[in-house]
Amino acid sequence: MPGRRSGAAVALVLSALLIAGPADAAGDGHGGDGPGPAAAPVEPLPVAPRGLPVELVRTLQLLQDRIARGSTQAHLAQRQLLGHIEERLLAAAPETWTSPENVRAAVAFALGGGGPAVLRRMNEGSRVADGEAGLVLGAIAYLDGREREARAHLSRYDARAMGPGLAGQLALTQAALAVREAPRQAIELLDLARLLAPGTLVEEGALRREIFVLAQGGDARRFEALSIQYLRRFRRSVYAGNFRQRFAAALTRLDFGSEPARVVRLERMLAEIEPEGRRDLYLLVARAGLEQGRRETAIFAAERAAGLADPESRAAAQARLYRGAALIVADGRFEEGQEALRAIERDLLPEADATLLDAALSTAAQIRTPAEPAARRPEPAEGAGPRAVPTPASIARAQEAVARIDRLINGSDP
Repeated sequence: MPGRRSGAAVALVLSALLIAGPADAAGDGHGGDGPGPAAAPVEPLPVAPRGLPVELVRTLQLLQDRIARGSTQAHLAQRQLLGHIEERLLAAAPETWTSPENVRAAVAFALGGGGPAVLRRMNEGSRVADGEAGLVLGAIAYLDGREREARAHLSRYDARAMGPGLAGQLALTQAALAVREAPRQAIELLDLARLLAPGTLVEEGALRREIFVLAQGGDARRFEALSIQYLRRFRRSVYAGNFRQRFAAALTRLDFGSEPARVVRLERMLAEIEPEGRRDLYLLVARAGLEQGRRETAIFAAERAAGLADPESRAAAQARLYRGAALIVADGRFEEGQEALRAIERDLLPEADATLLDAALSTAAQIRTPAEPAARRPEPAEGAGPRAVPTPASIARAQEAVARIDRLINGSDP
């Protein structure tokens, strides 16, 4: 029967998620040889039965919590489980949704990656439990990108009044809807989401997002504190790679050259990562520093990365590249940077960095090559209008190189 097969599938997922400790079948646990007195029977705890939507969504959340702890297998299995749960919920009888608990489970499923199909079916053909219709409509509007409508519906609900399956997810969604117009309120909601769903993928996502809201707002102290917390607790998350990319870009806003105390705080943050990961993050910071025109940041991070890399490795070559590219526009250090660039083995670099090396060497050559005097142009004939002259490709490339230098000079740390 389909129901039994679906239930078996859920049971298999649960068995993969939960690790049961071995039962001690003999003895009283204290090392005695005798059988000991008979134990009194244990009364089972009164547990109210849960609806199928609640059980299915709880299974999904257990899987997602493993994603936050770094399980790539759980990440791969998530899509299959989402499809299975959607199929079961779409087939649920209309009276299923007269229970507020089941409706909230369906909303949690939709906001947690399941999409709006189940909620649309509920909204069209079922009698949704009293007081829950706004949750359904708000979640559909959010998933459809209609933020104003989603805010109007979801702002009426207090995440703290929801059950544990939805509370953190709702606060996370409300924060996403508030972040553009009310970043301070979004931070409060992200704090709430972390408190309501500790140790879950919801907490991981809320912490990751809050760090970047704080970075944009310039709250360096909280940015550093929460970054340490993320790197300490969720550095193995499947989404940590995305975090490190954005984290590196945020770090380039810090003035490493003029405030040594920030260097100490940065090194304290990165001490939470193993040396190889720390090296890679310094390389990301150095590259982002180049792209954003912050030469002091690029030099600092590249030197730190070089100190953590094998001298003959690709990472060391990348560190020398980023440092050299920044040095050619640093006051009094052009020759040092140019020599560093010329000494790099191009074959060690990935393709994108090999292109960057070529551009840096070209830029260095243009810095040292005096501009040719412009040839005197003949006076236009009387009455002749202006004539558009196409820009040769070589001039366009030179203009881009000059613009790149200007970004480094004008955007550098004061």
